[in-house]
Amino acid sequence: MSRPPVNPAQSTPEPDGNDGRDAPASGTSRAPGHTARPLGVTVISLVVVLEALALLGAAAWYAFELLTGAPVLTFWGAIFTLGLLLAFSAWLFAVGHFLFRGYRWTRAAALVAQLFVLTIGFPTMTGGLVLPGLAMIAPALVAIVFLFQKDVIAYASRTGGASAAL
Repeated sequence: MSRPPVNPAQSTPEPDGNDGRDAPASGTSRAPGHTARPLGVTVISLVVVLEALALLGAAAWYAFELLTGAPVLTFWGAIFTLGLLLAFSAWLFAVGHFLFRGYRWTRAAALVAQLFVLTIGFPTMTGGLVLPGLAMIAPALVAIVFLFQKDVIAYASRTGGASAAL
């Protein structure tokens, strides 16, 4: 006897008759095959979101300087720079959010972001601004170390599914 077709958008009942919809409200329940959220994922997500907030703050400061009449070479170049700051900030917020949820693509995006931070942090530190340089380098290195831990790799393996992305 064959089984009836199953719509992947609907959850299937388990052998005990439970369809998984009455899971505990604590958010600790995950789909079969997924482990609990490792500490490394939380740390990486926090680092990425803090970097996004820093970029958002830099964009706000840049916009304030533009509005108060700071001299710029070209107005449209300054607007483009402001747009890049805002776009990268939004991108980092998305990376932090979806990494926390366990999506696979976010590991590469988080790694690229940390490498960018390191390329700014090392010259900052060697240029005489030691504390700001260390404030960039230390979290980036911690995030990179956590990105390659086995439990983080195992957790961040979700590719998507029937549920909405947002």
